[in-house]
Amino acid sequence: MARILVIDDNDTMREGIAHTVRRMGHEVLTASSGQAGLEVFRGQPADFVISDLKMEGVDGIGVLEGIKAIEPDTLLMIVTGFGTIETAVQAMKLGAFDFITKPFPPEMLRMKVKAALSVLEQRQRQEKLERHNEILREEVEARYEAPRSAPATKSPIKGMVGDSAAMDQVLRTVQRVAPTDSTVYVYGESGTGKELVARALHRASRRADGPFVKVNCGALAESILESELFGHEKGSFTSAHKRKLGRFELADGGTIFLDEIGDISPGIQLKLLRVLQEREFERVGGEDTIKVDVRVISATNKDIKALVEAGEFREDLFYRLHIIPLALPPLRARADDVGLLARHFIAKLRERTGSPAHDISEAAVKALRGYGWPGNVRELENVIEQTLVFTDGEVIEVSNLPAHITGAPSGSHLQLPDDDRPLPEILEDLEQQLIQRAYDEAQGVKAECARLLGVKTSALYYKLEKY
Repeated sequence: MARILVIDDNDTMREGIAHTVRRMGHEVLTASSGQAGLEVFRGQPADFVISDLKMEGVDGIGVLEGIKAIEPDTLLMIVTGFGTIETAVQAMKLGAFDFITKPFPPEMLRMKVKAALSVLEQRQRQEKLERHNEILREEVEARYEAPRSAPATKSPIKGMVGDSAAMDQVLRTVQRVAPTDSTVYVYGESGTGKELVARALHRASRRADGPFVKVNCGALAESILESELFGHEKGSFTSAHKRKLGRFELADGGTIFLDEIGDISPGIQLKLLRVLQEREFERVGGEDTIKVDVRVISATNKDIKALVEAGEFREDLFYRLHIIPLALPPLRARADDVGLLARHFIAKLRERTGSPAHDISEAAVKALRGYGWPGNVRELENVIEQTLVFTDGEVIEVSNLPAHITGAPSGSHLQLPDDDRPLPEILEDLEQQLIQRAYDEAQGVKAECARLLGVKTSALYYKLEKY
């Protein structure tokens, strides 16, 4: 349904046009003069304007110029009488969409209105497409795709890697929940793959052919987040130079992923609650109610229940979001997946890094399993990428891994002995640590190790034999 403004100082003509347009199912606003029509338009911008040409005061040309000054993209049709065709042509040159000559049958009016609304629909599709492209440019979709040479995994969900017991539970939950339209609440530590799960839920759902739209709620200020979620109308605030579609509107027919949901302000919480309950909202600065059909997936690494108890998060919103909770285990709780994930990231990243490495030794996998992974899967991916950059062989070995993973001494910190040994023994201990650190940094290349220590190679060989 569109909003159409009819401006005509002839009551019979004005009401006749309005009646025909209403029967087409559209909302109709009317005005009995050009000046009154402009005032109505300022208060309630219409999708399409039908204006008589010959009116006292502000005529059709004046209405056209006034409408274009307020909203340049508005379509306007001039109603003209016999003998004023030249003026109608002038109106077309000034930007009128079309004109219709009196008298005209209702069928002609309906045809003209349908043509105008078809143009508007095409514009709206183009606007939505441009916004979708803008969002896609912000993301790196390829990052979430499984590499062509990825190792085999029992995971039935594209992009999700793991066959541990903990991961098996996640995968079975995703398979069970994905085909439904239920709201899903994904929680877990940072880096556990919450967005990956959200995308897997979307890909395995009935909405897979629809859009997947992500919003990082924690990265935006309240005013910007409101505009991102719900869109805004032109002029609703200082920098709103044109209408912008919100991400709920763009996600219509698909899935919206609200990441870091625990960071949203009380004001946004209230607006979000209404969308979840009613599936409708208004753009910032707008009056039209927009209805959407979206599935909502939210994610957080915060304890939302604690925020509810502290009065920082609405309890009613929490229960709206918490319909299907899905907990992601930290990487330390799924150590059996570390080797599989490491090989997955090697296959994914070796081309980007230009590394000859295509596998990892079991000893190196064992070292990776022994690390605590506070940054979870995201940290493991970063470690593999870093390791690939500095690996010259075809297989990643323990010596190729970063020092903080293997526990090798690194940086400028030395372990000072706290016993009562003689000074020569303490100095030998420190010298041994310095040599070990340089040897690891040089990746076993003795000439480079000697250079780092500032000694001759022959002196280094002596020290290596000594210790």
